[in-house]
Amino acid sequence: MRCTSTIGKRTVITALFAALTSASCFIQIPLPGGIPIIIQDMMAMLSGLLLGPLYGAAAVLIFLILGCLGLPVFSGKAGLHVILSGPTGGFLIGYLLAAFIGGLILHIFYACKPKARTEDGVPPKAKPAALEWLFISIAAVAATTVMFAAGIIGFHRIFPDKTMAQVAAAVLIPFLPGNIVKLAVMIPLTKKVRPAIASCTA
Repeated sequence: MRCTSTIGKRTVITALFAALTSASCFIQIPLPGGIPIIIQDMMAMLSGLLLGPLYGAAAVLIFLILGCLGLPVFSGKAGLHVILSGPTGGFLIGYLLAAFIGGLILHIFYACKPKARTEDGVPPKAKPAALEWLFISIAAVAATTVMFAAGIIGFHRIFPDKTMAQVAAAVLIPFLPGNIVKLAVMIPLTKKVRPAIASCTA
């Protein structure tokens, strides 16, 4: 019964993050430079960082399926063609890969916990907070890097006449300030919220 209850809770939270990722396509934060911060990619990455590789990737996959079925969750667009032949299709696939990679890094870190008690009965020391901050940062940066790599590859596939430098100038450099802000939000948010989600789904 407890196993069934745990799966049920994780399924609900997965669906919630799929809904949040879908709804966040309508939220943009303007910046002085003229390029707004779009938080949908951040929600996709947070799905992995907070839920882990499987449930996080599942949340993003549900979001992608909803878009392919016709809901305008791809920044107001919908349909499989947005992924296959649109200039942002690589980024949408990158959301899925980023959620999995970011979640996998943290899953490995948290899975490598010492046993509950040592042989002499004394509880082991908790992992240093600095180490946890480091791995969360690595996971967030890795997720962001994977997302942009997929986005650049996808954009270049649609526009093969452009050089990689031109592609980077179009889809990477203008968005770096916004993504630095997103990292500054994701890292402390993951540190604070992930234990709460892990506790309520245990």
